[in-house]
Amino acid sequence: MSAQTIAAPARRRRGVNLEKWGWMFMRASGVVLIVLIFGHLFVNLMVGDGIHALDFAFIAGKFATPFWQWWDVLMLWLAFIHGGNGMRTIVNDYATNDKVRKALVGAIVLAAGLLIILGTLVVFTFDPCLGVTESSTLWDTCVAAGVVGN
Repeated sequence: MSAQTIAAPARRRRGVNLEKWGWMFMRASGVVLIVLIFGHLFVNLMVGDGIHALDFAFIAGKFATPFWQWWDVLMLWLAFIHGGNGMRTIVNDYATNDKVRKALVGAIVLAAGLLIILGTLVVFTFDPCLGVTESSTLWDTCVAAGVVGN
């Protein structure tokens, strides 16, 4: 018998492999984000009058449509989760101190979560007539919609 030692096969841990699912999420969300972002850019910059049509009324019109609300919210959620997961991976690769790593990952989760909540609220509670005065260019539109008036 030789003096070589035979290494025992590596044991697989039971349960969900979060790193594998995180890796798979990054690939899938990246593909979906490409479609969402380029669709967003195409509609905002190329359709109609292009960039010259971009103003407050254009955005108000988009946010009045559930399709565009959900498009932008999906893009927002995926972008922040995708970016937060990427930052978590970088922190896990380079932070050697366990407490520092946990604090940084916690800060990333907190920041991404807060921005997702605030962005979602902006999209779904957007009211172009809020605070409109008679001197505003939106006054006639908001009066016609019955939102403001004398």
